[in-house]
Amino acid sequence: MTDILTAIAERRATKRFEPDVTIPEHELRAILDAGRHAPTAFNIQHWRFVVVSDPALRKEIRAVSWNQPQVEEASALIVLCADFKAWEKNPARYWAEAPEKMQATYEGMIQKFYSGNEQMQRDEGIRSCGMAAYALMLAAAAHGYQSCPMDGFDFKAVGELINLPKDHEVVMFVAIGKKAGDYPPHGGHLPLEETIIHNRFA
Repeated sequence: MTDILTAIAERRATKRFEPDVTIPEHELRAILDAGRHAPTAFNIQHWRFVVVSDPALRKEIRAVSWNQPQVEEASALIVLCADFKAWEKNPARYWAEAPEKMQATYEGMIQKFYSGNEQMQRDEGIRSCGMAAYALMLAAAAHGYQSCPMDGFDFKAVGELINLPKDHEVVMFVAIGKKAGDYPPHGGHLPLEETIIHNRFA
C-alpha cells in the first residue's frame, strides 16, 4: 500500500483510464468506507455516494459532462451529493454510540446551529463532500489506483439522471481506476511561502 505522504505528493488528476480494469468489490467498499470516515461538522455526515455502474447511465452522464472520457472509462464513477437537510433527519443517529447525555447535548447544538440558516446548511454539505472526496482519492491511491476529481458537467442534468432528491445537491464526481498512458506536463504548485500567512494578512 502507498503511504499517505507519497499519495498526497504524487496525486494527479487522471484524464484517461484503462477501460477494462475492474476494481474488486472489497477494494471499492474499502475506498468508500474511507470517504465515510472523513471529518464533518457535528458528525452529521452530509455526503451520499452515488456509485454509477450502469454503462447506459454512464453514457448519459458523459453526454452532459463535456464528453469527458473519464466518465465512461473509469473503473468507478462516484457522484458525491450533499444532503443539506441531514441535520434534521433523526440527528440522534449521528451520536448513537455516545453517552445519552452527550447525545442530547449535540442534538440541541445541531438544532440551534442549522435551524433557519440555509446558507450554513449548504456550506457544511459542500465542505463535507470536499473532505470526503479527498479521502476517497487518497484511499484509491493506497490501493494502487489513480483518480480524478471532476466538476466539468451540467449539475442540474446529472441530478435529474440520478433522481437526486430535492434537498440534495450534486457537488462533484470522483473517477477512480488505472491510468492509461503518461500524465501530461504538470503546471506546478505555488511556492509554499506564497500560500502561508502568519497570523493575519498584511
